[in-house]
Amino acid sequence: MPLEMNREVFITAAVTGSGSTQDRSPHVPRSPEQIAASAIDAAKAGAAVVHCHVRDPESGVPSRRLDLYRELTERIRAADVDVVLNLTAGMGGDMIFGGVDAPLPTIAGTDMVGATERVAHIAQCLPEICTLDCGTMNFAEADYVMTNTPGMLVAMGTMMTKLGVKPEIEAFDTGHLWYAKQLVKDGVLEPGALVQLCMGVPWGAPDDLNTFMAMVNNVPDDWTFSAFGLGRAQMPYVAASVLAGGNVRVGLEDNLMLDRGVMATNAQLVERAASIVENLGARVIGPEDVRKKLGLIKRAPVAG
Repeated sequence: MPLEMNREVFITAAVTGSGSTQDRSPHVPRSPEQIAASAIDAAKAGAAVVHCHVRDPESGVPSRRLDLYRELTERIRAADVDVVLNLTAGMGGDMIFGGVDAPLPTIAGTDMVGATERVAHIAQCLPEICTLDCGTMNFAEADYVMTNTPGMLVAMGTMMTKLGVKPEIEAFDTGHLWYAKQLVKDGVLEPGALVQLCMGVPWGAPDDLNTFMAMVNNVPDDWTFSAFGLGRAQMPYVAASVLAGGNVRVGLEDNLMLDRGVMATNAQLVERAASIVENLGARVIGPEDVRKKLGLIKRAPVAG
């Protein structure tokens, strides 16, 4: 397909992630209060969407605790700035094998739970968007596998659709897009899907532009896509995604640096991305425009 630049771009801020970055930068937020504050600052800087994980407030280790997600959601929704809330549903599929000669039993760090538990915080908090990692893949760690079987994805996708929460398909390679299209064909996900193209995550799709365009060319015309690159590739992918017709994601989940030797905040990364978008001649759109574009429903948390 020919390149067709996106003129109406939304920015997603991936605020903290689930990587072991908590001790590598003082700006990586840990507690729900800190994560919410960083998300709100990112929204004020121009992010229409904030993508959030939670962490143990003391250790900074990624967590799935429902009370932390509930507090985070309530803080963001009580803020004096509007923003679309996107919560991860990617945790709970972590398999760490015991080594090449004795892979089983799995070892410490494995976190494998069922579909209902993986989306429990989604059912409680009812964000407008939640992520759905549409495939299983090896990561950089020697014996770690991100595990998302077809059966698990059907179950999770069905729950998300019934809850009225829009899945953001996380595609780390072209095969993930292939299966995502099957989920739409099978009626698990609704047409007009939202997808995030995840570039440069070892060992998924490499962050070269030929691979990126292969990913873009596999996105159906009626879908909406965003893309991101890691580390120093983060800002180049802001430009690449806009030029290819997409939206953009930046934030401390994917990159800790503003410049060489300069640690970034989420707000600074959003400001830098907004400047690139605008200098390309596009407009950065806000949360209300995103809701109209994606058919989102803004709701308060379910009372519990």
